[in-house]
Amino acid sequence: MTVEITPPSGNQANGAVLNPDKLRIDPNWALRVPANLALRRAMLPFAQADNKVLVACADPTDRAGLEAIERYVGLPVVARRAEPEALRRLLQRVYPDPTAPALRANAAAGRREPEPTDDDAIALTDEILRFAVLRQASDIHIEPRRDLVRIRLRVDGQLEELRRLPTARQIGLISRLKVLSGMDIAEKRAPQDGAFTWTMGTGPERPSVDIRVATVPVKYGERMTLRLLNLQGGRLTLEKLGMADADLQTFARAIQAPHGMILLNGPTGSGKTTTLYAAIREMDCDKLNIVTVEDPIEYEMDAISQVAVDTAEKVTFAKALRSVLRHDPDVVMVGEIRDLETADVAIKAGLTGHLVFSTLHTNSAPGAVTRLIDMGVPAYLVAATLRLSAAQRLMRRLCGSCRQPRALAPPEALAIGRPEAAGATVYDPGGCPMCANQGYAGRIGVYEIMVPDEELAELIVAGASEGKIRDVARAKGMRSLRQDAADKLLAGVTSVTEVLENTDGSAPLK
Repeated sequence: MTVEITPPSGNQANGAVLNPDKLRIDPNWALRVPANLALRRAMLPFAQADNKVLVACADPTDRAGLEAIERYVGLPVVARRAEPEALRRLLQRVYPDPTAPALRANAAAGRREPEPTDDDAIALTDEILRFAVLRQASDIHIEPRRDLVRIRLRVDGQLEELRRLPTARQIGLISRLKVLSGMDIAEKRAPQDGAFTWTMGTGPERPSVDIRVATVPVKYGERMTLRLLNLQGGRLTLEKLGMADADLQTFARAIQAPHGMILLNGPTGSGKTTTLYAAIREMDCDKLNIVTVEDPIEYEMDAISQVAVDTAEKVTFAKALRSVLRHDPDVVMVGEIRDLETADVAIKAGLTGHLVFSTLHTNSAPGAVTRLIDMGVPAYLVAATLRLSAAQRLMRRLCGSCRQPRALAPPEALAIGRPEAAGATVYDPGGCPMCANQGYAGRIGVYEIMVPDEELAELIVAGASEGKIRDVARAKGMRSLRQDAADKLLAGVTSVTEVLENTDGSAPLK
């Protein structure tokens, strides 16, 4: 056995006392250890570096415990001293069930898989869900192929492979998830949707996650996608979203308006709903009657009434919204404006004393205006109702422990719209134990916020183009998505690659 104890130093990444609250756990190693061993010894394998497994320990001189950990992970271990009380809390989150078995090795590693059984399918389901929760994944993809089943996770917007399973295990896994989701396990030729809430373990700090499930028939079986909802920003506040100070103040003022409409714009997965929930969380729910209409309900909030749209039962956004307006709401959140009927009801609600929040699939803040008009909403109603339109995207946030400084090249400075910033210090992703060797840890929003004033309202009524509205709004101080992203790049928050891949710009990178 090879056990290495790293002495403390002045640099956390090189061996100082770890802060477990800032660790990003790699479940590939954490879940290979039985829960009772990790809890009893106060040890947590959390990452791999240089073909060794790093272990957070309350007592790094506990050689017997480290040797036991090493037998399970199959690689030499390096002990890292961690703050004991914070480590205890982390261990309870990672191993909420002391009886949970260690992670089974991937079949691709050459070990023989057991014959599938009902108990095996239950254990495999729990294993995958535990892994996804610890990895802070937003989605799980189960993808049948000709000779195997591939399981992938989406983490910080990027897909990464979790496991490859023999095709014999597909039916049991899919059936188990269908049962949990309330689906028909006999129906394999038609798409289905379902949902369930999963709680990991039995401990006092056990995480609970709402999961939305969808299936679709594909060539080699059924593909299944699971969306893990309340792990993704359910507790975020406006201050934590990443808005610049000026934009935050503008947004905070707009959501205090007594009536009108506030729109969030961007593609699927850009964080629009999270921003809307953060806005609602800023409101006084005791004094306001707040109702949401959603498909589906993404984050449960006790202080407000939430209505789920069910297209299978022909409960559309428009029908649900009409019903909600008969319940004397002060604030209404409509999950998405998809058609003229919904847009018409939402606009009229904003005109008649209600504050309406909603989302659109447009690329820019000014684009929301032209999208509503293209749907058939009269331009004068859009001008009279719209209080704020914001476009947003999500960029990965650099790990602060391992980011690599360098000078911004002139072509890059030109591409981000800041030619004068050539030579400024920016950072590239590195890779360290604090971020599970990814170089990034979490994501941050970038925003383009437009508040229509009298001049912009006159342009909207006159039928001005999106480009004209954009030009006037920028002349009045509206910053583009790329400008906001460039500020975050120069502040060391993200990388050049993230800026260029997640925001639109006219200048190409040469």
